[in-house]
Amino acid sequence: MAFDFKKEYKEFYLPKNKPSLIEVPVMNFVAVRGKGDPNDENGEYKKAMNLLYGVSFTVKMSKKGDHRIDGYFDYVVPPLEGLWQQDGTTGIDYAHKEKFEWVSMIRLPDFVTKTEFDWAVKEASEKKKADFSKAEFFTYKEGLCVQCMHIGPYDTEPETVAEMHRYAAEAGYSVDISEKRRHHEIYLSDPRKTAPEKLKTVIRLPVKKQGM
Repeated sequence: MAFDFKKEYKEFYLPKNKPSLIEVPVMNFVAVRGKGDPNDENGEYKKAMNLLYGVSFTVKMSKKGDHRIDGYFDYVVPPLEGLWQQDGTTGIDYAHKEKFEWVSMIRLPDFVTKTEFDWAVKEASEKKKADFSKAEFFTYKEGLCVQCMHIGPYDTEPETVAEMHRYAAEAGYSVDISEKRRHHEIYLSDPRKTAPEKLKTVIRLPVKKQGM
């Protein structure tokens, strides 16, 4: 049976819909950076999806080709994730999505080294006859966070985020958004197939001890 990150690491992908503290280890991703409204049909975000899934499935399906990756095991491609920020604010202004700066990403298994990643980018570019050069091998050290499952439309996330801020403050922490630590979301539902009120999104906010 294929290894499923969501099932094997439930603490990172299937939290309860109440805020909690979690220490997130270093992870590697295939990532694409961009700007703009993710709902724009002709925007950078939609184009980034092709790059992310193209590289991810090139790695996964390498088992059927001539290229052998040391330590490879069969796995389910992990869910799409995103780091979000906007100029001039440490939070997220959902009314101005055109100002988003984002890193869209999909987790890579530990057996994917930078060398193997470069092979996958080259292989995807040749097979799909497209430019995959914007895809990068991205290592993210997230650390201590407040995490919560948000159930419902993306536009109602501010309610969950506000609850997370309250929880952090009551526990003696403050939200620590910066260039290196961002508002983080993990998308467990396909919005094309799921009713808005049933969408499941993991939200993470980096935190630090108050006064630090």
